[in-house]
Amino acid sequence: MRLFVALDLPWEVKLQLAGMAEGLLGARWLPAENMHLTLRFIGEVPSFRAEEIDAALAALRGKCFELNLQGVGTFSKSGRDVTLWAGVERSQALELLQGKIETALQRAGLELERRRFTPHVTLARLDATVPDKLASFVQRHNLMRIGPIPVEHFTLISSRLGKEASVYTPEVDYALG
Repeated sequence: MRLFVALDLPWEVKLQLAGMAEGLLGARWLPAENMHLTLRFIGEVPSFRAEEIDAALAALRGKCFELNLQGVGTFSKSGRDVTLWAGVERSQALELLQGKIETALQRAGLELERRRFTPHVTLARLDATVPDKLASFVQRHNLMRIGPIPVEHFTLISSRLGKEASVYTPEVDYALG
């Protein structure tokens, strides 16, 4: 199984984000149903490890909180922009939850995530977008703000690569108190 832990977003928020999907040649927009905030990518694991991951996450305790989406930006690789994302306003509660998830997954036998947690919602994968057009898009949407969004649970999600887009299946929701 290919797994990750995420915050699913309310459908209305996904639709608002999907509504931004226009006017940028070379952008492969994510379908609204695939939009989420990844807390920890896990990757391919055997079924026994998935059960250990589930048990570790089920034991985790955390409080409900709210978060806000704010602005847009890009991630680059080798000097070229590869991902367009919606940002997440800094949230101590979100960072605390992500830290608890990381600790629980290490206890379940996963290695420490080496990449720094950068909360975001991926909007599009970028292939040869014109830099000026991309900069204009980012500038036009940089004041975007959505929220507050209630966070009452997090989800273990499985992922299957599809022809057009990955297919995500929520496996288990873990309630926050």
